[in-house]
Amino acid sequence: MIYGAMKFSIGGSLKLAFRPWVEGLGNIPAEGPAILASNHLSFSDSFFLPAVLDRKVTFIAKAEYFTSPGIKGRLTAAFFKGVGQLPVDRSGARGAGEAAIQSGIKVIERGELFGIYPEGTRSPDGRLYRGKPGGLARVALATGAPVIPVAMIDTEKIQPPGQVMPKLMRPGIRIGKPLDFSRYQGLEGDRFILRSLTDEVMYEIMKLSGQEYVDIYATAAKRQLAERAKAAGSGGE
Repeated sequence: MIYGAMKFSIGGSLKLAFRPWVEGLGNIPAEGPAILASNHLSFSDSFFLPAVLDRKVTFIAKAEYFTSPGIKGRLTAAFFKGVGQLPVDRSGARGAGEAAIQSGIKVIERGELFGIYPEGTRSPDGRLYRGKPGGLARVALATGAPVIPVAMIDTEKIQPPGQVMPKLMRPGIRIGKPLDFSRYQGLEGDRFILRSLTDEVMYEIMKLSGQEYVDIYATAAKRQLAERAKAAGSGGE
């Protein structure tokens, strides 16, 4: 009931204001489990994709979305809780990562849609970064659920960092055909298989999005940018 109410109010408002276009909506199954693997350009990705789907999709969301202070933080937490999103501590603890995987498996076992961002964090510059093999691949192999690649288009342009008011423009969503990884069943302990599966999904996302691909993790790219900014800031000292 809460999800339906949130979808009607927030999702309906988003569709009315921004009019997102969608391609490949028919690739989402009408029933049964599936994994939606998407690129990640903006905080709003977790709003726009559920808004255009008839079915509920449960995403893993970073724990900070549930604990941020202020009015915006409370509203964000209320939204994510209301639509059943799963908080995950991304501090690097192994136990937290395992808990996220098990939560995703439970969503699939209920016959629902599970959404995940294989890059692990938002792109710092609009490019597509290397997918992390742990979550996506392990959930796919443990459940046998099909993986549906998804490309968010231009969502990062709606509210760039530092811009208070969002820009009214039409973002897009391209949904690819389901990918079957049954050939890898029983090999979830093989790190080379996990890497191969993840790379195949990222390649499909790249084709859908048209993004330039960068073969490093987005987290590493963010660290490099932060180090350069720090070095530039101390250059005059």
